Amino acid sequence: MNSMIMTESLFYDRLQTNVGDLIVAMSEEGLKFVNFADPHNPSVPAGWIHDPVKLEDATSQLREYLNGGRHTFDLPLAPAGTPFQRRVWQALTEIPYGKTISYRELAQQVESPRGFRAVGNANGRNPIVIIQPCHRVIAMDGKIGGFSSGIHRKKYLLEMEGVCTL
Repeated sequence: MNSMIMTESLFYDRLQTNVGDLIVAMSEEGLKFVNFADPHNPSVPAGWIHDPVKLEDATSQLREYLNGGRHTFDLPLAPAGTPFQRRVWQALTEIPYGKTISYRELAQQVESPRGFRAVGNANGRNPIVIIQPCHRVIAMDGKIGGFSSGIHRKKYLLEMEGVCTL
């Protein structure tokens, strides 16, 4: 979170959930950041402006999802990343609720069939978790794989969506 270069105003709010506190941030352009607060460093970067009203739609949709009442999101997204990362993150939004795909399948979808490691790296740098559902990407052998926000959270989200996990 601290490595994000600040060239525009970011507005944020916190959302308490059963699986940890989420920090949600957006610019005038759209949603820039959704991730679990680091328990060792729960603060947000200097310069971010606390504005729950601006984040009301995003936090409401996240709350609905986490309560089982929403399967898709309708929010403007504006993640900062390389063109390849943004292509991967866009492809994540096309994975249906309750479904999983492998890193290899995701690499094929973004027209980089041998790039499953690069896809895994892009997945790990996803700045908008849950909404760009990187938790729905698993290893080819069906094992859960990694998750930058913690395996326990990935398992929680997949089980909540009805996906049986190992």
